[in-house]
Amino acid sequence: MKSYRYILILFLGLVLSAFSLKDHPSIYFFNGSDKSLKGITALQNSVLKLEGSALNVRTKQEEEAPGIEIKGNWDLSKCSQLVLEITNHDLLGDLPLTVVLENKNANMGKRKGVFLDRIYIPAQKTNKIIIDLPNTLPHPELDEQLLGMRMTPFTKSGLISNIDLSEVVCLSVYVNKPRYDWNWSINYIKAEIGDRKPNPAWMNLGEKDFFPFIDQYGQFKFQDWLGKIHHDQELQNAHQKEIANLEQYPGPNERSKFGGWKNGPKLKATGAFRVEKIEGKWWMIDPEGYLFWSHGVVRVTPHSAITPLDGRKHYFADLPKKDDSFTEFYTTHDELLKPYYTARNIDSTYDFSAANIKRKYGENWREIYASLAHQRLKSWGLNTIANSSDKQIFMQRKTVYTDRIELKSPYIEGSKGMWWKFNDPFDPRFTSDLRRQLLERENELNDPWCLGFFVDNEINWGGEATLAEWTLQSPATQPAKLAFVQTLKDKYKTIAQLNSVWKASFKDWTALLESREKVPSGSKADCIIFSKTITEAYFSKVRIEFKKVAPNKLYLGCRFARSNINAVTIGAKYCDVMSYNIYAHTLDNFKLPNNLDKPVLIGEFHFGALDRGLFHPSLIKTQNQIERGQAYFNYVQSALKHPNIIGTHWHQFADQATTGRFDGENFQVGMVDICDTPYWETVEKVREIGYRLYEIRQGKKLEKGKSPYSDYIDY
Repeated sequence: MKSYRYILILFLGLVLSAFSLKDHPSIYFFNGSDKSLKGITALQNSVLKLEGSALNVRTKQEEEAPGIEIKGNWDLSKCSQLVLEITNHDLLGDLPLTVVLENKNANMGKRKGVFLDRIYIPAQKTNKIIIDLPNTLPHPELDEQLLGMRMTPFTKSGLISNIDLSEVVCLSVYVNKPRYDWNWSINYIKAEIGDRKPNPAWMNLGEKDFFPFIDQYGQFKFQDWLGKIHHDQELQNAHQKEIANLEQYPGPNERSKFGGWKNGPKLKATGAFRVEKIEGKWWMIDPEGYLFWSHGVVRVTPHSAITPLDGRKHYFADLPKKDDSFTEFYTTHDELLKPYYTARNIDSTYDFSAANIKRKYGENWREIYASLAHQRLKSWGLNTIANSSDKQIFMQRKTVYTDRIELKSPYIEGSKGMWWKFNDPFDPRFTSDLRRQLLERENELNDPWCLGFFVDNEINWGGEATLAEWTLQSPATQPAKLAFVQTLKDKYKTIAQLNSVWKASFKDWTALLESREKVPSGSKADCIIFSKTITEAYFSKVRIEFKKVAPNKLYLGCRFARSNINAVTIGAKYCDVMSYNIYAHTLDNFKLPNNLDKPVLIGEFHFGALDRGLFHPSLIKTQNQIERGQAYFNYVQSALKHPNIIGTHWHQFADQATTGRFDGENFQVGMVDICDTPYWETVEKVREIGYRLYEIRQGKKLEKGKSPYSDYIDY
């Protein structure tokens, strides 16, 4: 009888709870059914329009952060969640949105008076997004001291942030550095009243007890998690467990010497990689003539977790003293990233990842780690060491690899880059620099294990007219500017005719050359034409010089991140393979513009979570490691089903430093953590799809049920 009474009480409780939720009070920032745009303004040339009960927002690719801003006065001190219902009308993939709340004197750079979170809306979907609101920081002065990190222990995942919720004056929703023009709608934005999650106990620590907050392994001191290393013996234990796992799974059967499909069609063997379209799908062909699909990982290196120390030594416990054998890790560096530290005048660093590898493998750590890298990749079903990896590892010639060149020739001075400014293809040093950098890789040029080379990375192409506009804002001696002005002279004959069209008032051609002001409004048509000319010069000159020096290697493109239709269309004429860095959940809706039909290589993607001690979940957040592994599987599966895509390269092999690299990135993105321990949940799913790579590419359906690789190791 008591059990029936208990069930009745439970049922009544659920009913009351349901009524309570239904009547849950809310504070609205925007409600489409009110048909009002009060307090709402467009950010950066966005177009806003009320359509039915939704606010339609159209944002442009060339803007930095287009979207909407809502101003007012809201007391959210009793609210627990921010709720948004948003529709992504496009087929371009996940719509990436940034949501920001601000106080009156907010300072984004100092994380003061600001709450920020990032959300993603799948293609042609309407999603209800729930964001937990933060508690008040007991010691906001501590967070203000934490510099050089994208997210800190106080701001990770957006759950905690330095904002006074009782005095919110602005909410904004925008696309940060958009890759495309986007079309999206907001149905409503509201804050719901309720109890917030409590602060963790360590957050009440004062400055004396909080610092240092990073242990000798580079891990956060005040939390524990599955796989955290507490002493060196745990490193040895993890290694022994992994060796047993690698022996159990030595790698997929029926692979060619280079990782190609040994049971598939056999084509002509040329001794080098090439691309070919076969039965409606693009493929790479390996040097022996077998079909090859590149399943790889970027930055296979022991130096993933180098972190700056300048002004931050008090963050770290037990940094080695002068006479310690671990002092070498003050000077180790990553070959690709070293120039980024130098450009930012970062003098002092420490390499936690390599230090932990030495603790794990001993004095011969470099050789052991390099050999183990190849064993790991094969065991995990991977067949490519992607770009930005350690030469000592990939030049062992046991796993296919790619390399990347970043041109260092003179820039268009008026340009703005994502990483570096735009190289001036009209400068004679443009081609000589590329030739020099290729010849520096002489051992790779005729190596059959080398797929090819990327040239540059995530160039900022801007809009259709941007390159020429930047050129006009450059010095009079800029080679591209001299070429542009000459084309204008040829077209307009006199400066008066140009002034008439451009709505300008240049005294003479010399005045145009010397001007570095914002370009006149009437110049856009000419700027679009010359931007195409610059783009054509860039890609054509790279290809000509590339094929002179490396005729047997694939020119893998420039790793598009932000681009425009002209850059992509012109690039397709000259690249052997188009490369894109695409951070999204799947590639189901990816397509090249203008009906282009070219092979495509995904140069970067990743997912991360916050359940293993890091403060930033990466560019695409998942809830935990299980979900993260499944996200990897889904992404690669969608790529395998796409007829144009010939490979995916995960970014990156190991986690970044907990306290950030040169630009503050401190993402949980590794297949292994900062202590070189694999994330087994991810490895399981990498194996599951890697071992069946060619079956899936050929269209065979996977059987549902338990993965044959689901026995991942408990730490």
